[in-house]
Amino acid sequence: MAAKTLEKLSKAELYERAQEADVPGRSDMSKDELVDALSAGGKKAKHGGKRTQPSTAKRSIWNGAITFGLITIPVGLYTATEDRDVSFHLLSGKDKSRIEYKRVSSKTGRQVDWDDIVKGYEYQKGKYVVFTQEELEQIAPDSARVIDVVQFVAADEVDPIFFEKTYFVAPTEVAVKAYSLFVRALEESGRVAVAKVAIREKERLCILRVRDDMVVLETMKWPDEIRQPAFDQLDTTPRVSTKELEMARQLIDQLTGEFDPSIFEDSYRHRVEGAIEAKIEGKEISVAPASAPSEKVVDLLEALKASVDQTKAKKSA
Repeated sequence: MAAKTLEKLSKAELYERAQEADVPGRSDMSKDELVDALSAGGKKAKHGGKRTQPSTAKRSIWNGAITFGLITIPVGLYTATEDRDVSFHLLSGKDKSRIEYKRVSSKTGRQVDWDDIVKGYEYQKGKYVVFTQEELEQIAPDSARVIDVVQFVAADEVDPIFFEKTYFVAPTEVAVKAYSLFVRALEESGRVAVAKVAIREKERLCILRVRDDMVVLETMKWPDEIRQPAFDQLDTTPRVSTKELEMARQLIDQLTGEFDPSIFEDSYRHRVEGAIEAKIEGKEISVAPASAPSEKVVDLLEALKASVDQTKAKKSA
């Protein structure tokens, strides 16, 4: 199905279609990711085999322009990440048949076609106001086709808790010079651009930053979407000794190094893929008994000392 048609559907509708198309990792996908996956036909990589780093999708998920001051730079957005979780089907435990989900009217019990489904907002229990797609398009935000830069700030001023999803921002052929100028100026300033953009019927806060000589867009939560922490156990501050703090700092120093993402891997996913291969070959999977968590109260200082010694031994090995 065409991306423009999919963009008009709600996330719930997209998720249902993703279930029907068996899109892997659909339960953790945002609306944008569901549209991307369904546009690609719901295809997924087979388990096993050599793992390669995914390349940028050829199709942009959004086209518009970066604007700041009187400068306009035509660009497209491209999904920068992808989900690689192993996807399982839901089956009946009795006969191993697939579980299906259908759109059923709560009033008649009959299945409803996609063409007969509309969007409604429940303002009282059982009472809805209905919107057509045309009405929603009429109230679309001004940032529907622009990444509107409103200010520049230091990168460390933006708390990562706001970040949602990452996109590559690439210029059109006629905008390469203006884009390159923007990249260089932004990089040399040491700042990031705070902007607003509308992607698929939702206006979002975002930042623009430079990564590997290109602009990357990070969509962000709005301030009122960030929950305030409230934990009773943190209302009081326990006493920490100077020795405990010194040992904790020493452990941090010993574990400090340059961040290299290539040394990390999803070991759980690899074990699941190995188990799948074993089952396909008819092998039995042995299940180790789960160890119960220890309820013993650990001496914090002794645990810190042991951790420091263990880390020293690993480094010298």
